[in-house]
Amino acid sequence: MHALPMTGDELAGWLRLAMAKGLSPTALRMLLDTFGLPDAVLRQPYASLAAIAGEAAARAALAAPSADFPGYVDTVRTWCEGSDNAVVTLADPAYPPMLLTMPDPPPLLYVKGRIDRLHVPGIAVVGSRSATPQGIEDAERFARTFSTTGVVVVSGLALGIDGAAHRGALAGSAGTVAVIGTGADLVYPAAHHALAHQIVQSGAIMTEWPLGTPARSAHFPQRNRLIAGLVRGVLIVEAAMRSGSLITARLANEMGRDVFALPGSIHAPLSRGSHRMIKQGAKLVETPEEVLEELALSAATAVTVDQPEGSPQGAAPTGSSLAPDAQRLLDALGHAPATLEILAARTEMDDTALQSMLLQLELAGHLTVLQGGRFIRAHHGQ
Repeated sequence: MHALPMTGDELAGWLRLAMAKGLSPTALRMLLDTFGLPDAVLRQPYASLAAIAGEAAARAALAAPSADFPGYVDTVRTWCEGSDNAVVTLADPAYPPMLLTMPDPPPLLYVKGRIDRLHVPGIAVVGSRSATPQGIEDAERFARTFSTTGVVVVSGLALGIDGAAHRGALAGSAGTVAVIGTGADLVYPAAHHALAHQIVQSGAIMTEWPLGTPARSAHFPQRNRLIAGLVRGVLIVEAAMRSGSLITARLANEMGRDVFALPGSIHAPLSRGSHRMIKQGAKLVETPEEVLEELALSAATAVTVDQPEGSPQGAAPTGSSLAPDAQRLLDALGHAPATLEILAARTEMDDTALQSMLLQLELAGHLTVLQGGRFIRAHHGQ
């Protein structure tokens, strides 16, 4: 799976709206759902945008970009020419489907590595930076089992439990996704340079922050929100009473994801956060199999796709219930409204076949027709 190619103008439009100060992801998604792609949003008069998303959002969307914006667009275009690098937008079929079940998915993501990993069922494994040897061992073991079963392990590339989770997952077939709080061209902490390189080979590194963004403590709660959004469930291995892992768990809970926690000694400081989550409703688990069973993820249901040559094979794909042409059309539709002309260009189907397939998909509940003859995928979640 690859990100859709974008023209320079398309990329500039997405970046301009994604970076517009004061334009929330929720407001931007409303504008995109109404008007289509960013260039169409940017052509609208102020009153039209304000009627949909409010005056503040309209002002933010139409504000002139900063003086260094053209230079940044060039930087991103050059970065995308790297073999492992891609910008994935809300309109792209490659956009992670689980993030679409969030109320405020980021308009665009910077991804290094294998985008297909973002479409495989995932479990987050998170915990303390100052983990104990036992915590490190548990995180690696659980993550290795998840990955071997065909489930991607998602974590935040931090020291301690995160790093152990990534390393354990790399030993399995499904690999791992690191969601980071910096630009995709930076690695934080520096001690994880080699680990980040390994992750890019059989997994992916993903961020919503612009290139060159340094590590700032204020960014990490937002990164934790993406970790929670990307997965079916979150496992806390070790956590102090005040920690980022508990923020991730709380956000996951709000999004309807399952939260699991490993119990520990009542005398251990890093058990207190986990025990608190258990008291608040997290499921106490002792084995990786319990987590997989609770999430109904097994070797039969966890799908791994496009294994690189020579890599261990995960579970066999279960296959799609849609005909190949219908699936191709749905993939081409992506997650933002598209016109008949756009879909014809993306699929190279002739008009008759295209209209017939669109009608079938509409009747089957896979897409909705909007005013003005535009089509949008029906959001069922996962």
